[in-house]
Amino acid sequence: MLILTRKQGEAFLLGDDIVISVSEINGDKVRIAIDAPREIKILRKELKDAGELNKESATTASSKEAISNIADLFKDHK
Repeated sequence: MLILTRKQGEAFLLGDDIVISVSEINGDKVRIAIDAPREIKILRKELKDAGELNKESATTASSKEAISNIADLFKDHK
């Protein structure tokens, strides 16, 4: 992991075509500007984590529902 120290208005490069700039510092909050090609997907980590958790929950819930439906079919055929 690389840790950088930047002041407001300073930037760093990722590769040749992505620029990360510190646009504002206000107390414990830092506003970051990202200049990247449109084809580069940029997503806040907490949103990705929440999406993965939702996907996992939906899969688990649908699996439980499917098992319950199969169990109901066997009950009906006795």
